[in-house]
Amino acid sequence: MSLGSQIVALFLLSLPVACVAWTVTHEEVFREPRNFCVRKSNGCRRWWERKFFYLFTCEYCFSHYVTVFFIAVTRFHLLYDDWRGYLVGGFALVWVANQYMSLYNRLRLDIKSEKMEAEIKEKIVSEDENGGE
Repeated sequence: MSLGSQIVALFLLSLPVACVAWTVTHEEVFREPRNFCVRKSNGCRRWWERKFFYLFTCEYCFSHYVTVFFIAVTRFHLLYDDWRGYLVGGFALVWVANQYMSLYNRLRLDIKSEKMEAEIKEKIVSEDENGGE
C-alpha cells in the first residue's frame, strides 16, 4: 500500500476508533455500566482492578484498546510492513482518534454555550415585554 493510501486509511480508520471510544466513555447509552466502572475504579482494593475499570471511563485510555481491536481486524500498518508498522500505525490511530474526539468535544461545548446564550437573551426579551414582572 502506498504512503498516500496509508495516510487516507489512517484518517478514515480513526473515525470508528473515535466513535466507539467516545460512545462508551461519554454517551448516555452506556451510562449505567460506566457509572459501575467509575465506582469500581475508585473503590477496588487492588491497583490492577482499579486500572481495569478506569479504562472504561477514560476516552484516551479506552481508545488504545479500541485501536488494538481495529488493527487486529483490518491489519492496518503504517510505514513498515512488519510489527513496527503495526506499532507506528497503532499510536498514529490513537493520536488522530483523540484529535477527532477533542474537536467533537469542543464543538459540543460551543453548541451548548450558544444555546445557553440564546435562552438567556430570550428570557431577557420576555421579561422586557412583560414589563419586568
